[in-house]
Amino acid sequence: MPAIAATAAMTGPASPPGQRGARWGYARVPDAVPRMETPMSVSPRIAFLASTAPNAQEALATMVARHGQHAPEEADVICSLGGDGFMLQTLHRHGGLGKPVYGMKLGTVGFLMNHFHPDDLLERLAQAEPAKLRPLEMLAQTESGSSVGSLAYNEVSLLRQTRQAAHIRIHLNGQARLDELICDGVMVATPAGSTAYNFSAHGPILPLGSHTIALTPIAAFRPRRWRGAILKADTEVRFEVLDPYKRPVSVTADSHETRDVVEVVIRESTDRTVTLLFDPEHNLEERILSEQFVV
Repeated sequence: MPAIAATAAMTGPASPPGQRGARWGYARVPDAVPRMETPMSVSPRIAFLASTAPNAQEALATMVARHGQHAPEEADVICSLGGDGFMLQTLHRHGGLGKPVYGMKLGTVGFLMNHFHPDDLLERLAQAEPAKLRPLEMLAQTESGSSVGSLAYNEVSLLRQTRQAAHIRIHLNGQARLDELICDGVMVATPAGSTAYNFSAHGPILPLGSHTIALTPIAAFRPRRWRGAILKADTEVRFEVLDPYKRPVSVTADSHETRDVVEVVIRESTDRTVTLLFDPEHNLEERILSEQFVV
């Protein structure tokens, strides 16, 4: 049975004039959207979504045969079958519904997922612990004059497009803090995303619920000893691309890429949250803590 297809654009429809979302180009969560009120112990309505991987499609057929299938808009909980990449797709496509998401690992990486066991799903949902995540809002200006808005649950990363190193000025809350960063790139990561690309670039791991974000350079050449910063979550970060014609730069919000940017503004969303559900013995907070003691 094929996975439910999502047709909405990742950035969502534009908000009406005068609303905050109109500037940023993402869809606000409508006030009329109902939040889940059905207790997990009372056979919740489940929307199963799966990646295109054969094992995920096989699991989808098994779970739908056992528990039925509901559209995400009508479900009490969304069950995402795949890896972390598919989980991010699920959040981008359906995060605006306000439904909790329970992931089961059927992919390569599963940091945001639970183990796949087809036999005890209802019991696991009843005992699952929630983790609330706030995405980053990204607004990019391109050299052609267009504006592109998107959300990122892991990180927003700027990367050089050619062999030329990027030259980037960094502003925090309207004040220039670093006049020129010469690098392969730079990123802003959420706590949930701090163990992913951010950690690979030697950025800090941030505790879940710490209300912080990580500002991390990627292969910095100048200043050579700058390792980035841990910022309060409400900090507005603005990247100004210096010499964008000779040294073009792209920006990626999770998997959504925009090329030839001249300015990128990033801040934590104040009116969008998603809830992930985790098995108590393997919750997200414990995973993030454990990553700091891996030797």
